[in-house]
Amino acid sequence: MQLEDVKVSSRSNPSQRIIAAAIVFAFLYFASDVVVTLLLAALIAYFLDPVVGLFERIRIPRALGALVVLLSVTAIFAGLGYLVVVRADQFLEDWPRYSGVLRHMTTAFDRQLTSVEKGVESISPPGERGQTSTRSITPPPIRDWLLRGAGSLYSVLAVATFLPFLVFFMLAAKPRIWKATIELFAEEHRERVRGALDEVSLMLRSFVAGNSLIAVILMLLSWGFFLAIHLKYPFLSGCVSGLLTLVPYLGAVLAWIPPFLIGLAQWSTIGPYLGVAAILTLFHLVGLNVLMPAIVGRRVHLNALAVTAALLFWGWLWGAIGLILAIPITATVKVICDHSENWEPLGRWLGA
Repeated sequence: MQLEDVKVSSRSNPSQRIIAAAIVFAFLYFASDVVVTLLLAALIAYFLDPVVGLFERIRIPRALGALVVLLSVTAIFAGLGYLVVVRADQFLEDWPRYSGVLRHMTTAFDRQLTSVEKGVESISPPGERGQTSTRSITPPPIRDWLLRGAGSLYSVLAVATFLPFLVFFMLAAKPRIWKATIELFAEEHRERVRGALDEVSLMLRSFVAGNSLIAVILMLLSWGFFLAIHLKYPFLSGCVSGLLTLVPYLGAVLAWIPPFLIGLAQWSTIGPYLGVAAILTLFHLVGLNVLMPAIVGRRVHLNALAVTAALLFWGWLWGAIGLILAIPITATVKVICDHSENWEPLGRWLGA
């Protein structure tokens, strides 16, 4: 009977693992606001930790150093946000002119579509010529739009409210959290756990710092390019296009949107649009295929298939924020697998 019990128990292990994985994924989906906020706070804390450690080495208490660093970073981002808002306000003042151009283009496209439909109807069989397809479009209730907008606004407010406090507590209590985490494991495994935590810390810090540096480079390049072609609102367009360029795969096209929108009131031929698309695509290729491997790739050892699968999965699970967190999450999983005997094959596959 004992042998039979052992066999039954061993056979049920795969099912238990599948159920456990399903529970974890369900939790990640339904508690996305909480999990995403914690992960963003951890990324920022890892990035700011060296500065807090520097303050600690010059005899400044860690809590005070964390507060000073957090306030300084908040002030920097507030200043950059103010510059962007000022430029965006100027753009909104000129929006009626751009909206008029968009309406004109939409009307012209509708006329072309109508002429194509008439041409198709003229060559259709005689029995179908008099038939017109009627589509009833029922607009969504205003209540649904308000509830959807309220949910998105709640997510943004939740992140903005809790994120600074989480970052401060993670920075101020890092030594105690670090020690308590290591002590969760048996004595013979603690050295390997310590090595994994150090590698994760270095990898995440390199990822955030490298992506921030690449974003600044791409924003400056886009800003200079828009200045050179005399595009209006070059700073605003350069900041938005530079950030969108960092989006894997889709960034090459998303970066076109700001200059194309602003260029509607300046360009009357297709040449400038083709030139802007070519240059921004070049920036995207240089950023993700030259700068990213040189600056970040030395710490984030992931193959192209693992990166693509991670972007698809986490983007599907969490949307745009999932695209941002996909690579650091997958790289962290790889580091954990590399330091676990049972999961080393998976770690080698992720980095192959």
